[in-house]
Amino acid sequence: MVGPAGLVLIGAAALVVFGPKNLPEIGKAAGKTLHEFKKATQGIMDMDEPAKKEEKTEAKIDLDK
Repeated sequence: MVGPAGLVLIGAAALVVFGPKNLPEIGKAAGKTLHEFKKATQGIMDMDEPAKKEEKTEAKIDLDK
């Protein structure tokens, strides 16, 4: 795990490599990418949810017999 000193070092290295003008654009692009990834994984999880409910219902019916 990266501590506060490590984060400062990474930030300074990014500033040197990308420059102060490009850094906000890179951060914005990274944020959009992360948002899209979360949205896609949530969609996959939502598609799996009805199958889980159906399995629980079938298991409950089997237990009731």
